[in-house]
Amino acid sequence: MPPPRFLPSTGYDQADAKKRTRPVVRALRRSYPEARTALTHHDAWELLIATILSAQCTDEVVNKVTPRLFERYPTPEALASAGPTDVEAIIKPTGFFRQKTRSIIATSRDIVDRFGGDVPRTVAELTTLRGVARKTANVVLANCYPRPQSDHGIFVDTHIRRISQRLAFTDQEDPVKIERQLMELLPKSAWVDVPHALILLGRGPCKARNPDHEACPLLRWCPTGLGARAEGAPEPLAATARRPRPARRTRARSDAARRG
Repeated sequence: MPPPRFLPSTGYDQADAKKRTRPVVRALRRSYPEARTALTHHDAWELLIATILSAQCTDEVVNKVTPRLFERYPTPEALASAGPTDVEAIIKPTGFFRQKTRSIIATSRDIVDRFGGDVPRTVAELTTLRGVARKTANVVLANCYPRPQSDHGIFVDTHIRRISQRLAFTDQEDPVKIERQLMELLPKSAWVDVPHALILLGRGPCKARNPDHEACPLLRWCPTGLGARAEGAPEPLAATARRPRPARRTRARSDAARRG
């Protein structure tokens, strides 16, 4: 099996990764203080519905759709009894709207019938709901019921997977396996803000294509960024400053010409 796409040539070493974890967490918190989900919500149910709608869709589009949805259906009970055609018309901009409509109506119905109208606080219970996988469960619980109020882990999306590989914090592609490795590395106190900070980093300098390593707050501890700098970095400013200036070389040539 080939190595993960973004894993640096230095590979993965758990002991080395553990040494770099603390400064990485500090740097992320300095750069992205109090990072949390960008999905607008007032409670766990709204975040659950918004997260289901965010699949294959941007947070910005979801945030434009949910105010109208929650105004029309403000509770799980209301959405559970909603007409699919009406819901489809509201959430259509999020894509896959028919499938998502079935999911959010069925999920709301189960929350009412099986959990008394309250979003359950365990990953195992949440993942029994339609349209809710482990990533969605972790997002909802981490933001609304952080440990010890729930048993959430670390959600892994495409940004977190890419950056975790570049940092050599994982040698896996599967999100569940990546989550296990990150849970071994990161202290539980970092299981809420650090994943969200990694997403912001992934939307910023650590893009999939042409990452801006020099603008990355984690460069000192990133084997991928350090490797890229060593292979193709510009010369340091100090070295550049020691070069003779073109004007001086021009004057030298003019003096030689006059002497000739």
